[in-house]
Amino acid sequence: MPFLPEPPRRHGAAPAGPEVAVLLCNLGTPDAPDAPALRRYLAQFLADPRVVEIPKLVWALILHGIILRVRPAKSAAKYATVWMPEGSPLKVWTEKQAKLLQGQLGERGLRVRVAYAMRYGQPAIATTLDALKRDGVRRVLVLPAYPQYSGATTASVIDDVARWALQTRHVPELRFINRYHDDPAYIAALAQTVREHWQRDGRAEKLVMSFHGMPERTLHLGDPYHCECLKTGRLLAEALGLQAGEWLVTFQSRFGKAKWLEPYTEPCLVKLAQGGTKSVDVICPGFAADCLETLEEIAQEAREAFLHAGGQRFGYIPCLNDHPAGMRALARLAERHLQGWPLEAPHPDTLALQRERALAAGAPE
Repeated sequence: MPFLPEPPRRHGAAPAGPEVAVLLCNLGTPDAPDAPALRRYLAQFLADPRVVEIPKLVWALILHGIILRVRPAKSAAKYATVWMPEGSPLKVWTEKQAKLLQGQLGERGLRVRVAYAMRYGQPAIATTLDALKRDGVRRVLVLPAYPQYSGATTASVIDDVARWALQTRHVPELRFINRYHDDPAYIAALAQTVREHWQRDGRAEKLVMSFHGMPERTLHLGDPYHCECLKTGRLLAEALGLQAGEWLVTFQSRFGKAKWLEPYTEPCLVKLAQGGTKSVDVICPGFAADCLETLEEIAQEAREAFLHAGGQRFGYIPCLNDHPAGMRALARLAERHLQGWPLEAPHPDTLALQRERALAAGAPE
């Protein structure tokens, strides 16, 4: 296998910037809310064997023969309802998170560069890692923006980093954060956003915690996602002092006819309304940033279903996005996993000594 060319490097030269980087990775987004962009995005996303575990040939026929002919236009119309002036909500928030995380770590005295990438779409993980290498980064902490581990999300990010490494001659030192579903600071940040919502808009009868769904078979095959979602829900309920019957965990975004993790979010909301529940608050703790699945599927479609079934008030609690408590939680998480790496800027005298030794050893000017 041919390796990609290495960036030019002057022996003995001091690094231009931090040698340690945090790479914040999220799922991805189309470039525009139109059918061609959605077709490109979905073709990459749905072709990932981590996402769809169906024999490759069979799935290729379904994907290219049916789904990519019909779904892009429908998805584009949904994206158009949540698109921001700056672009896709997921990309806008992820970019802000990377900048704020850079600042948070800098305030802690850590000389670290923070970049962001998308598993599907742009900026791609491989492209971003190439850029970090060119800038002299030698150690990378990969932080997938998924609190709960799943083979379809966290492992897929690891796969993509590994594919890049297979083509790279000089591979940086790599670390991965697999999960933070029960991290105390993350739970506290979620609880704070709920309390702020209650103070501003009043408290509903029920708090519904909606997580992205997965096929039920993944649970039986050993994926820990379902259990980690339930633990996040339990810890958040405890942090808020909720009693049994005041909260529930549900799963959204079912795709296809197979059985997925239950209970399903929208049918649960309809059942609650039909059973006399007049008000609900919904939070999506599995999403680090608001996106199509939260802003359109929950804040629009689920809201309409609940109100149409007899509910009177539907409150959507946004994702952590750029919330200060959420950013502090990410910074603490990254700082903990960065331990042991050189994170402070070297003293100028040290750099001068290194250069003298390099020149004495025959290194070019």
